[in-house]
Parts: sequence; C-alpha cells; structure tokens
Amino acid sequence: MNLYTERLLLRPFKNTDAASLFDYASDKRVGPIAGWPAHTSVENSQEIIKTVLSDSLTFAVCFKEAPEVVIGSIGIILHTQEKLFLFMGKKDAEVGYWLGVPFWGQGIIPEAFTEIMRYAFEELKVEAIWCGYFDENEQSKKVQEKAGLRYVRTEMDIEVPLLNLKRTEHFSRITKEEWENISL
Repeated sequence: MNLYTERLLLRPFKNTDAASLFDYASDKRVGPIAGWPAHTSVENSQEIIKTVLSDSLTFAVCFKEAPEVVIGSIGIILHTQEKLFLFMGKKDAEVGYWLGVPFWGQGIIPEAFTEIMRYAFEELKVEAIWCGYFDENEQSKKVQEKAGLRYVRTEMDIEVPLLNLKRTEHFSRITKEEWENISL
C-alpha cells in the first residue's frame, strides 16, 4: 500500500532499495541519534530491509518524482503488534522515523508524519500516537512539536540494545481528538 502527500510517496520497502537506503543510512549522524547503528554496507542495508523494514506499516520515504530513491523511513508500531511501554494504551501506536542528512530542514518528515497520523487515526482506528526522542535529538523533538504532539513524560535509562547503551528518552503524544481539532 502506498500513501501520498504533496511531495512524497510513502511506500513499502523493496529488495532493490538496498543501495539507496545505504546512501543515507550509512551516515553516522542519522542512526545513532535514533537508536540504531549506521549501516555498514549495501548488504547490511539489504538485511535490514528483510528483517526490520519489511513490516507492512513501515514505509520508505521517497519523492514522488523519484520513487526509486529512498531518502528515509517512517513507520507505525501498533500496541497489538508488540509490547510497547506500559504507559501506552491498548489502542495506541508509536511512530518512528528518520531522514537522510541532505534532506534535513525541508519539512519532509513533518509532511510524512501528517499523512501517517491521518492513516493511523482514520484507517487503523488508533486512539493516540506516541513518539519518543533521545536527549540529543532536537530535530526529532521539533518534528513532533510541528505535528501537534505534546510532551508527556521522560523515561531514564532506556535500554538501546542496538547500540548497547542506556539513554534518556522523552515521549510526546497526540490523541485522535486533539488531531481532529488541529486538522479542521
């Protein structure tokens, strides 16, 4: 399934995306601030497509004019899919995203996030969307604020297994009712 915005195509990842994924996911400024290590090879990116990015609610972020070039990713984790934090409700979801460095500051992820919220609230019948960001990730904090999410809580010493460390994570949320009020 594909989702569209004014500039973007949000589509499932394909095996042929490994090279363009590696181009941006190998930058050490991207993955570690989001909680995962930079990709080390095209083969590594291929394996991540198979094991992580193949979920039906994970989307490659592409420009409509260049649908074969992956510049980032955005995805939804439903509470029913896997155990999220205990403070999240059973009909809640968490959204995660990243974007290649050359595209930072262009409003791309806020645009994608807006469509993901629409899809989650209208199609998946989610009651609230949560999103987290680590202390050093000010860009992610700004994306969440632009999307209308409000800070709710901070959790200390969150395990980040892919990086083998602990971090402080801040959580923001928007309910369906709040989203409907700002979408009018």
